[in-house]
Amino acid sequence: MSSPEAVLAALASVPGPDGKTPLPRSGVMSQIAIAAGKAYFSIAIDPKRAGAMEAMRKAAEAAAAGVPGLKGAVVTLTAERAAQAAPAQPAARPAQGGASKLEVPGIKHIIAVASGKGGVGKSTTSTNLALSLQRLGLKVGVLDADVYGPSMPKLFGLTGRPVMGSNNLLQPLDGYGLKVMSIGFLVEEDSAMIWRGPMVMSAIQQMLREVAWGELDVLVVDMPPGTGDAQLTMAQNVPLSGAVIVSTPQDLALIDARRGITMFRKVDVPILGVVENMSTFICPSCGARHDIFGHGGARAEAAKIGAPFLGEIPLAMAIRENSDAGRPIVITDPDGPHAAAYLAVARTVWDSLSSGSMARSAPKIVFES
Repeated sequence: MSSPEAVLAALASVPGPDGKTPLPRSGVMSQIAIAAGKAYFSIAIDPKRAGAMEAMRKAAEAAAAGVPGLKGAVVTLTAERAAQAAPAQPAARPAQGGASKLEVPGIKHIIAVASGKGGVGKSTTSTNLALSLQRLGLKVGVLDADVYGPSMPKLFGLTGRPVMGSNNLLQPLDGYGLKVMSIGFLVEEDSAMIWRGPMVMSAIQQMLREVAWGELDVLVVDMPPGTGDAQLTMAQNVPLSGAVIVSTPQDLALIDARRGITMFRKVDVPILGVVENMSTFICPSCGARHDIFGHGGARAEAAKIGAPFLGEIPLAMAIRENSDAGRPIVITDPDGPHAAAYLAVARTVWDSLSSGSMARSAPKIVFES
């Protein structure tokens, strides 16, 4: 069985960023993780030399993949900005903490759909938001960054594996006209993704930067739930135009949503707004309204923290049934009230993106001692 030490030995023949020092001795490599027969690691570079460093990345990937016992390797470039470095060029967006976010060619806006906890309908919201943005006439893609629990294959009713194109980029699958990429297309459905943070980020970076997205107006990223290392690193290293926070109305979910908002603000990612999912339930038999998870909590929270409120999505069997069947409600009932709710959210999000009105100087959350 191959080991990180065997990979390091193979990489000794690859020159580091200075063109002379062997890569393992250059001090720019992350720890090497091995899972599912592949090696995963990243290389820190000067963002201004990203293009020139691609040959080194490919050489490192080829050397690591050649280690006996490995089926391949995933190597990513991580841009680090020196403390006294000159201001970043337009191709890179500075982020808090010294990292520099490299733009993804062809993609105008990348937005994160996030939640502080799982089970609030984040992936269903991502799917229907992306399809609603498409209905506005936009070119849209979806990246399923929830590596531990990928939902997009199920929500879009997609099976099969992406193929490698002539440009050595993975070809995304088509989901109702959207370009869709998910780790769920690359592993077995019942596989347990027992990966540490660096492996998760390497996989996400590969799906983001080594996929033939083409020209997109918006790439919707379905984020992992929570505010752990993978989420924070994603927010710090991906050039996000903004984040949509999904929460149910009850206090327990709102507490976690608050943490997500705080995380994005700490890394200077604008909050596009808050969606209250599973907002209310209308009984299909008697027509009575039931606020099963409460009602209005997300609206009140958005007002409290100074974030836009994007709208309410009801708790409806039609949404659940169609999602389980891989037929999103925006597709199956485009003129119905549920699709209208998602479309209203999409319009507000796109208005913010296209007008550049996302306020980065939003009110800060202050903890008093």
